[in-house]
Amino acid sequence: MNAMLRKLSLLVLLTAGCLSANAFTLVIDAGHGGKDAGAVGASSYEKNINLTYALALGEKVKANCPDVKIIYTRTTDVFVELNERARIANQAAADLFISIHTNASKNPAAQGMETFTLGASRNKETMEVAMFENSVILQEEDYATHYQGFDPNSTDSYIMFEFMKDEFMERSIRCADYMQSRMIKRCKRVDRGVRQAGFLVLRATSMPSILVELGFISNKEDEKYLNTPANVPVVVQSMYEGFLAYKNSLGGKSEPVSEPAPQPSTAPVTTPAVQPEPAAPQPVETPAADSTLVFHVQLLVSGKQLPLNDPVFKGLTDVECIREDGFYKYVAGRTQDVDQAFRNRNAVLSQFPDAFLTAHQGGRKVPVQEAVRIARSRQ
Repeated sequence: MNAMLRKLSLLVLLTAGCLSANAFTLVIDAGHGGKDAGAVGASSYEKNINLTYALALGEKVKANCPDVKIIYTRTTDVFVELNERARIANQAAADLFISIHTNASKNPAAQGMETFTLGASRNKETMEVAMFENSVILQEEDYATHYQGFDPNSTDSYIMFEFMKDEFMERSIRCADYMQSRMIKRCKRVDRGVRQAGFLVLRATSMPSILVELGFISNKEDEKYLNTPANVPVVVQSMYEGFLAYKNSLGGKSEPVSEPAPQPSTAPVTTPAVQPEPAAPQPVETPAADSTLVFHVQLLVSGKQLPLNDPVFKGLTDVECIREDGFYKYVAGRTQDVDQAFRNRNAVLSQFPDAFLTAHQGGRKVPVQEAVRIARSRQ
C-alpha cells in the first residue's frame, strides 16, 4: 500500500513539474508556401523545407510540453500573406512567434545558421536577407495599401525600422540567443550569429518574435543537410531546447537536462576556431538615477560579461556596460545632445552595422522616439 502511495505521489510531482499555472501559446510560422516557393535550391524549394521543420517542431513541443498551445500559420502548401501570419499570432494572444526560413545567397559558399530579431540594419548582407523575405508581399493583392506604401526593394523603406525597438525587443533577443546557441551546439553547423533586420512578418506581431534561417539552400552542403530525413530530429531537438530555455527563463526555472541528441547523418561543417577567454570583466555600470536624459549607442548585447577593452569593441574607448533584463548591454557615446547622439551612431555604423540609439532618464529606459521628442522640445 505504501509503495502504491509513493508511486502516486511521484506521478503527481512529475505532472506538476510539466504543467504551469498558465498556458503558453506558441505560434510557429513556416515561411512562404503555395505560389510563393521562397528560395529555390538545386533539388528543393524553401517552402517545403520550412514546413517540414515547422510541423516537426510543433510536434516536439506538443509531445513534451502539455502546457503549451501550438498554433501554425500554415500546415499545408498554401500561400499566407505576411499580415495574416501576424494577425493569427495576435488574435491568439501568443506568447512567442517563431518564423522558420531557409536562406539563399548569390555566393554559393555562404552557409550556416542564423537567427534574427526585428530591427534596423545597415549591413548589406542582412539587408539582402530582409529584402528577399519581404518581397513576398509583391505577390499579394493591393500590397501597397496593406503595407502603407512599403517597397521591399527600396532601402529607403527600411528607415522606419530605425526606432522599432519595442517592449518585446529584449525578450526577442533572449529567445534568439537561446535558439542560436542550441542549434549550433547540436547541429555543428557554421554559426552566423544573432542579428537584427527589418522583417515585415515580425513587425506586426504583438509578442516576442524571432526568425530562424536554418541554412542556405543555395549551398550544396546545407541543402543536402536540411533535406536529409535523419537530420530533421537533430535540428528540431536543438530548436526545442532553445524554446524550452527561453520559456523556462520567463518563470525563473532552471533549464532541464535535455534528452540525448539524435546524430546527424552527414559530416559536420567546420566552424570558426574558438577564441580564448578574455581577461576578467570590469565592473558593470548602470544608468544614472538622476533626471538627466542621456543617449547612448548600443553596440551589442551579451549573455556574459565582457571586459570593456575586449577586441570585440574594436578599439572604442568610451564603452560602458549596462545590466538590464538579465543581459549585459554594451553602449558608447554617452551624450545629452540628441544631434550628437545621431552623429555618434553614424560614426560607428561601419564597424557595428546593427548599432542603434538607446536612452535613459532617472534610471528608467526611455523609448528613443519619446526621448528624441523630449530632447527636441528643450532645444
